[in-house]
Amino acid sequence: MTILYDEGQQAIATESRRILEARISKDDLLPLLEQQGKYHQGFWDIAKEQGWTALAMPESFGGLELTLVELGLIAHQAGRSISGAPFLTSNFGAAKAIETYGDDAAKSRYLPALASGEMIGSVAFAAGADPLPIQSPLSFADGQVRGRLDGVVGGLYADVVIVLAEAADGAKLLAVDTAGAEKSFIDSFDNSRAFAALSFSGQSAIVLASGPAARDAALHILALQSVVTAHEQTGGAEALMEIARDYANTRKAFGQPIGAFQSVKHRIAELYSYVELARANCIRAAAAYGTDGFLLAAAAARLSATEAYDTAARDCVQIHGGIGVTWELGLHLHMRRARSLAIEQGSTLFWEDILVDELAGEAA
Repeated sequence: MTILYDEGQQAIATESRRILEARISKDDLLPLLEQQGKYHQGFWDIAKEQGWTALAMPESFGGLELTLVELGLIAHQAGRSISGAPFLTSNFGAAKAIETYGDDAAKSRYLPALASGEMIGSVAFAAGADPLPIQSPLSFADGQVRGRLDGVVGGLYADVVIVLAEAADGAKLLAVDTAGAEKSFIDSFDNSRAFAALSFSGQSAIVLASGPAARDAALHILALQSVVTAHEQTGGAEALMEIARDYANTRKAFGQPIGAFQSVKHRIAELYSYVELARANCIRAAAAYGTDGFLLAAAAARLSATEAYDTAARDCVQIHGGIGVTWELGLHLHMRRARSLAIEQGSTLFWEDILVDELAGEAA
């Protein structure tokens, strides 16, 4: 396996970056922090217009049938531009759950609408701080779901949500229509993620997997989404590294650029190593999809990308000094996004446990 992109993939990266840099501005993103229940409509319109929503979907259902590698490239550029719509990841996760575990009727019902962006999907397994709880707060009986989920990413606009629920014969992985469900906006550190609490009171659902297979399927979907998120985090870290580098080369103190001081130059060099390690792990994870080593690679990508983005967000602000914390500069947009992405699809503690379990299994 190579960790280099081919010409076609490089073209996708170049063109998506050109489009996002030309059409997305921090002036569009700053107001979202103070608005409740709004997401970055401009980015989502671009994603639908460019066909990014269909990128990794089956061609038979309106998709382009490309791979996780190409979707990761788009997510990387979205991370660079701090695009404020979480649906590129959540639509992919919901669609993959239905494509992999659903029957033909479920695929025909949901996949074309998810591929076009007409329908918005979300994946919601977490209960409190546990991204994959042993006991789900939802119950399932007679084809209906009841219960409440808190902190669902993109849940405020979700038309279909993939959940775990408890039934008389064991756990179920379900695709649930949100029509009629109560959606309550949750004020968060990054309001553009459209976090919501979803209360189900008898909504219809399609069973995708049952018993122990349901939890295994849920972990697989989390891993898929975590790889997309890791690409987004790496893109944000790369952008911050470049911002810090450019500022250090122009800002002067004591008659010379601050980049000449070891404390600054070493910090930027360290950021470069974080970004490149995260990039390599992301490429490895995307390329490993469909192999036995995918879960291990996904955990490694998620952990390295989270560390890279968190470190870059902190260090870039510090390198800028006092101006780094101003509203106008907008570095806090990255800081907020770094913190939001760090807990979506599971925290570092969760993925560290997965990594250790996979390594222990390989050693055994």
